[in-house]
Amino acid sequence: MRQFRCPNCGQRVYFENYLCERCKTPLSFDAHQMTMVAQAGTRDCANRQELACNWSVDDGAGDFCLACKLNGIVPNLNEPGNLVLWRKIESAKHRLIYDLLRLGLPVKSRAEDPAHGIVFQFLSEYPGAKVLTGHDEGEITLNIAEADDAEREARRAQMHEPYRTLVGHFRHEIGHHYWDILLRDSPDLPAFRALFGDQRADYAKALQRHYDNGPAQGWRQNFISAYATSHPWEDWAECFAHFIHIVATLDTAADLPLGLGKLSGRALKDPYREDDFDALLKAWVPLTEAVNEINRSMGVSDVYPFVLTPSVMGKLHFVHMIVRKAARSAERRGEAAIERARVPA
Repeated sequence: MRQFRCPNCGQRVYFENYLCERCKTPLSFDAHQMTMVAQAGTRDCANRQELACNWSVDDGAGDFCLACKLNGIVPNLNEPGNLVLWRKIESAKHRLIYDLLRLGLPVKSRAEDPAHGIVFQFLSEYPGAKVLTGHDEGEITLNIAEADDAEREARRAQMHEPYRTLVGHFRHEIGHHYWDILLRDSPDLPAFRALFGDQRADYAKALQRHYDNGPAQGWRQNFISAYATSHPWEDWAECFAHFIHIVATLDTAADLPLGLGKLSGRALKDPYREDDFDALLKAWVPLTEAVNEINRSMGVSDVYPFVLTPSVMGKLHFVHMIVRKAARSAERRGEAAIERARVPA
């Protein structure tokens, strides 16, 4: 994510800021301009009063911003601690929506598109009711316990995972959604099966086999994670999440004095819209090697504890091609709509 500046004094501000710390100007994020604007003259999202959202709302768009209107169920804020958890969840979710907008992918609510809209359900467990984070036809469910750092770390260790974050959950689950709308009925499905396998394999049985037996020996040669080995859908979702990890992190690095262009041999103008996948990898590999070493110097875990083998890079390249194809198609539709609007009645 690129740096933002206060529209009043030019001080650097962050994506989650509600005001400028220097001049105290109240701020809102404008999802159309993709920048911070002065709050004066904008309409606030209704969730701002809970400090759960700092985005502005379009005129005539109701009470909620583009990101918050995707919510179906939010945590019960009368329960102690839930407000803090929800704020963390919304911060990660808003970063996901920012990613999707930068990628040029369609982001619609269930009200706007009942067949292909997105709805988020943030649920908590209670005795006799277990909540599983997952996806089902555009409905993304998140166990709010994942927003508790200690609980999430315990689950990460229990599952023998090298990485587990809120934003990672969102990027993975939304990958399932975009498989449905970009690949399920597309001519690219045979190419998907050639790379990831046949998604028609029984999903429930595949997951159970994975949980019972774990990944096959030597899985790292062909999969980004152990969980990716369980089923082609999960392989796609894991690769989709990692593709967003790559472009989002490169976008941040490109705006910082890290000498990324020198490391990769080329400066990236916009990693989210970069057509050259090799250019992304040439920047990504040295960046992660450098940042991982910095973390080791501080005695903390690697930022990116994964190995990109040729097979995995091929899958990531396929994700990149599908995403760019969808973005270019959306751009053409937008241009055509503008042209139609110019034609006099």
